[in-house]
Amino acid sequence: MNENDTYEVIIVGGGISGAALFYELSQYTDLTKIALLEKYEEVATLNSNATANSQTIHCGDIETNYTLDKAKKVKRTAKMVEKYCLQYGYEDQMMFKHQKMAIGIGYSECRFIKNRYEEFKSLYPYLELYDKATLEEIEPNLIVDANGKGRDEEIVGMGAKNQYTTVNFKAVSDTFIENAKNSTEIQTDIFFNSQVDKIEKIDDIFHLYTTDKKVYKSKMVVVDAGAHSLFLAHKMGYGLGYGQLPMAGSFYKSDRAMLNGKVYMVQNPKLPFAALHGDPDVTLDGATRFGPTALVLPKLERFKPGTYIDFFKTLKLDINVVKIFYDLLKDSDIRSYILRNFLFEVPYFGKRAFLKDARKIIPSLKVEDIEYAKGFGGVRGQILDKENQKLMLGEATINTGEGIIFNMTPSPGATSCLGNAQRDVELICEYLGKIFDIDAFNKDLVEENDNE
Repeated sequence: MNENDTYEVIIVGGGISGAALFYELSQYTDLTKIALLEKYEEVATLNSNATANSQTIHCGDIETNYTLDKAKKVKRTAKMVEKYCLQYGYEDQMMFKHQKMAIGIGYSECRFIKNRYEEFKSLYPYLELYDKATLEEIEPNLIVDANGKGRDEEIVGMGAKNQYTTVNFKAVSDTFIENAKNSTEIQTDIFFNSQVDKIEKIDDIFHLYTTDKKVYKSKMVVVDAGAHSLFLAHKMGYGLGYGQLPMAGSFYKSDRAMLNGKVYMVQNPKLPFAALHGDPDVTLDGATRFGPTALVLPKLERFKPGTYIDFFKTLKLDINVVKIFYDLLKDSDIRSYILRNFLFEVPYFGKRAFLKDARKIIPSLKVEDIEYAKGFGGVRGQILDKENQKLMLGEATINTGEGIIFNMTPSPGATSCLGNAQRDVELICEYLGKIFDIDAFNKDLVEENDNE
């Protein structure tokens, strides 16, 4: 083995997860040589791109599908993103303050919001409960209909003002790379246009083969390649008990600001997908974006050619996958939801169908107020647990214990990027016998009351 051409760690994938890990390894360890391999010409061109997600810091306060325990964990990692941006002075450049809220409409949803506020206000002391009169003052378009009259339905909101809510995750990814490269204590190499096709371990060293016939060697590998993480894991014989269902999200947009902040709706507990929300968009000068829709797309990357065959390989279709699909589709609410989301993609009819849902947020919305946001949206690989015959929600990790880790990080993966990276840094340092400067890490990135 030639030590000169072998890295200590190679990261596969330059989305925000891979970029965050690259940054942390450069700043808080005594590693001397690391590399990142990215398939495309720059970092964060897929799901971490600002047009591919809702640009939201998911800290658990208004995400109505989070339990209190999950909210505590997500809050800690969300604060890391905020502290990182404040550390480097990125506020008002790539991290922004808006008001935010979750709204309940009708008797049952309003009771739900009120009860949730009581349960969560100790964890988030800044949370406020808004009645209809307050909502009309701070988000008037939630209340007034097309005729200038108020909503007939009961409505309440739970939310906050003067909090950091919005991040351009693509811009943050770029800064992770830039700040890592500025480190003088470690060799940090980045190779763009380097698609990893195969990984094998030879004499305790991983060999990574790219489609342009190059070979990179490393003592340890972390794969942060989005929906392709499981694809590469399967190629090596790992994670065969998992399949993958790519869920694509699309958006509609307005030509002006129609909301003063982020407005989320109560998520239907039967549906394993995000509820509709409206957001001031940082790529559209604050104009409002509505979404996401949710539909199964038989490919692993949105707006990129190919990956259809990769989809079928990672689906791992068998009787267990069929059972998962059957359990989902036998529920009439889920069937209706899936069919409606396919309709949202159809020209002319889609916008009119989507408008009916979007009017639950803004009653006065007209068909001419919105248009399909071409080029917006991404693909999130949802993991199918074949052994337990269920759809897994959130993130999944395959730690082989043999020097290679595969991460699958759909929402809230961008929010959790620094926390997930911390977990991997600890595993890397343990495996390689290196030092993780946890004191410096906590000082820079962890809120005092979140230190464990």
